[in-house]
Amino acid sequence: MNGEMRHHAEALEQELKQGEISLGTTIIAASFEGGVVLGADSRTSNGNYVANRVTDKLTQLTDRVFVCRSGSAADTQNLSMYVQHFLHQHSMELDTFVSVKTAARLATQLTYQNKNMLQAGLIVAGWDQEEGGSVYAVPLGGTLVKVPFSLGGSGSAYIYGWCDKNWRPSMTADDCRRFVHTAVSHAMARDGSSGGCIRTVTITKDGCKRTFTPGSEVPLHHGELQGAARTMQVSA
Repeated sequence: MNGEMRHHAEALEQELKQGEISLGTTIIAASFEGGVVLGADSRTSNGNYVANRVTDKLTQLTDRVFVCRSGSAADTQNLSMYVQHFLHQHSMELDTFVSVKTAARLATQLTYQNKNMLQAGLIVAGWDQEEGGSVYAVPLGGTLVKVPFSLGGSGSAYIYGWCDKNWRPSMTADDCRRFVHTAVSHAMARDGSSGGCIRTVTITKDGCKRTFTPGSEVPLHHGELQGAARTMQVSA
């Protein structure tokens, strides 16, 4: 038994050395009248190994601009830090808030110029005085597309149809947050690389509001089994 366990441990170690820490994720951003809502799961994986169960994939770039990160964790973290740095300098030069479009174009430029070395899929979203709430998709390769809502990561393939059916341009902030939260929970139920908890951030002219849903409170969907943590919570 010890020899078999040692063999599995060595195989896992070898897999971790060869693999890259990946967000293997579900990210989404959607616009509504007056702002945007971003959401993401929290699982970071390396092959079959879950490296982090509570990763924050919603990174703040400016006061009212955030980015959703998918792909290589190292690539997207460093890319976000570069964008933060340049936007901070740009904001000081202009002595005003940076627009969402400017932040998205900078992220696109850095991604495109290094597309052969990066594995990064981003969604840049936020609010500014020029466009109000806006969402920009920056998929692998550095393309820039302005969209009413955008999905990314491995879990997005499971929820495109649901999002196409349920998104509406006239949603309120609460409706949009529920839309984003439900979409991420559906993806987590079907995608093995998405899981953990759900984080959302709502951005309007009044600022940003974050929410956090622990894994024990993520809604269950058809075919899912009730976990031990939920059972204990219900029994208590």
